[in-house]
Amino acid sequence: MKRQLAAALLALLAALPAAAREVTDMNGRRVEVPERIDRVFAAAPPLSVLLHALAPDKMVALSFAVAEPGKAFFPPRLLALPVGGGSFGSGAQMNAETVLGLRPDIALAWQNAFADRQKISDAFARTGVPVLFVKLDRLADWPAALRYTGRLLGREQTAEAQARYIEQALARLANFVDAVPEAKRPRVYYAEGPDGLATDCNRSFHTEAIELAGGYNVYRCMQKSIMGMERISLEQVIALDPEVIVTHERNFFAEVRRDPRWQQISAIRNGRVHLVPKWPHNWMDRPPSLMRALGAQWLASVFYPGDFRFARHADTRAFLQLFFAVAPDDAQIDRLFE
Repeated sequence: MKRQLAAALLALLAALPAAAREVTDMNGRRVEVPERIDRVFAAAPPLSVLLHALAPDKMVALSFAVAEPGKAFFPPRLLALPVGGGSFGSGAQMNAETVLGLRPDIALAWQNAFADRQKISDAFARTGVPVLFVKLDRLADWPAALRYTGRLLGREQTAEAQARYIEQALARLANFVDAVPEAKRPRVYYAEGPDGLATDCNRSFHTEAIELAGGYNVYRCMQKSIMGMERISLEQVIALDPEVIVTHERNFFAEVRRDPRWQQISAIRNGRVHLVPKWPHNWMDRPPSLMRALGAQWLASVFYPGDFRFARHADTRAFLQLFFAVAPDDAQIDRLFE
């Protein structure tokens, strides 16, 4: 009889609605969420990176598939997750069926200058999943975003350590760059696309790491869309004559130094073409994320060799331990730059 009563009581408790609380998101919206949050859907790639760093055990999907070279930097649980897409970014775009099938307690959406917040809110309203906007435009937004999400998910201690790292990295970079006159900063071209003839404005969050590192982005304009990658001609690049080229396009990086059409450019003639590491997430862009705290320091050492200290093995390992709980050996780190 006691067992029957206990079973009946458990069934009754399970049928009761979960305890809820009201929180305010980073857009000022008041949202009711469960008291205990165990399953979180990241509705954009930067938020997938945030959860990977802060609460990987609570993720229900990835925003993008992980290529083979990156798998060593992800725990097996994350590699087994479905690619859920999001309201922005690569992968399948969000739909109600996908979200409901993942059974999230909440969803996190990317608040940025180009986000249609009403449209995103309406899309999640159809699923019944509470959605909270997290502001993630510039790297300087990330400490507050980490602390906010840490409080929300009960990861305050981890969030505080990660937020402080980013603040200290920004301060270190600013102190170094402020001492360099703009006229003496290296002229940098960000080469995107298979042919290297797409790029992003100096006022874009896609290229923020260049400016943080003390580079002068030669493509001067305002960001026009969330995706960026504006087309540019080779003649324009030749006229801009950058001293340094950075790219995350491996095929372009392999071919451009042998391409006679690019030989008129100072960066090519002087061998100053640099491949941006991509794992566990792109160090600079695609998506623009907290990885910029590491990537901008590496770029500063590229732009100012011998003047800005970046210990490739030690600094990379310390960052990856803090943010992703992985400690690659020297050989694994070297492969990130190949």
